[in-house]
Amino acid sequence: MSNNTRDLNERSLQLLKKLVERYISDGQPVGSRILSKDPELNLSPATIRNVMADLEELGLVRSPHTSAGRVPTVSGYRLFVDSLLTVKPLDTKDITRLYQGLSERDDTSDVIGVASRLLAELTQMAGVVTLPKRDIVFLRHIEFLPLSHKRVLVIFVTNEQEVHNKIIHTSKDFSAAELQQAGAYLNSIYCGRNLSTIREAVLKELQDDRERMNQAMLEAIKMAQLTFESGSEEDDYVLAGETNLMSFSELSDRDHLKKLFEAFSQKQGVIHLLDQSTKAQGVQIFIGEESGYQAFDHCSLVTSSYSVSDEVVGVLAVIGPTRMAYEKIIPFVDVTAKLLGAALNPKSTSPL
Repeated sequence: MSNNTRDLNERSLQLLKKLVERYISDGQPVGSRILSKDPELNLSPATIRNVMADLEELGLVRSPHTSAGRVPTVSGYRLFVDSLLTVKPLDTKDITRLYQGLSERDDTSDVIGVASRLLAELTQMAGVVTLPKRDIVFLRHIEFLPLSHKRVLVIFVTNEQEVHNKIIHTSKDFSAAELQQAGAYLNSIYCGRNLSTIREAVLKELQDDRERMNQAMLEAIKMAQLTFESGSEEDDYVLAGETNLMSFSELSDRDHLKKLFEAFSQKQGVIHLLDQSTKAQGVQIFIGEESGYQAFDHCSLVTSSYSVSDEVVGVLAVIGPTRMAYEKIIPFVDVTAKLLGAALNPKSTSPL
């Protein structure tokens, strides 16, 4: 709480809380007459006007030019979220839906997709989940099958049971025996190592050790490079429900929407923002311009990292207007992060 807001008395804080809650509920500027009808405040319209003037002077509320009522500023929302908010426990049926949806998938990409969709569906906002860091994905087995026209089908297993298929284009046609030999060689040196380490080792092999490798070993290493080369998906995320944001009047302005969707399509700014949440424990909230990205000036992001085997591997978030029901969104994000981590760790039990 800033020095200015430390001097607020209980009456002012209670009025700010009621004003923010009313604005979140109705989406309309809140006037003194509306607040005077609240039995919990028990204040006259004149007293309320004086308190609201003080709150405005402190930068916690502002008056839109079209109305005599007030709306919260980013500072007002921040004080509300940090000091006045009472988070509501998540409904049992929502927990059950999240648990069932995430636990019924075996493939990592499926689990991530389901998590983002459930966040979007249950909050009616946008849900985003970053893919797990590649350096915690371990190779268990790899094999190659010949296809026509210098193509090879790569089948590799990661972690406990995730099977991946990829078609690579090679410099020549290989026989089944040659590909079997290549697979055996790569399994012997890379099985059990994480993909990030494998990529680094492959590049080093190609740069430093060509002279000591025979042709078969060299071809195998080249195929490993084609299989595990770093791509844009390494810093990717799965987004769902972005069209839900169009239903909020404060985000439906054409320019706002254009900036938002451009930010989603470019991805790097969103990734950078979400990565900040990997350095902190629990739920993090970015309100309006706190994000540092102009596209999100009218949005709030409620984020949480998720972990596998006690290691943070990614981040998920709900993105919506600053006028969001924080007391409901915060537990959604928190519980989903815990359940997602459990779903990605086959040895874990329910975290709830």
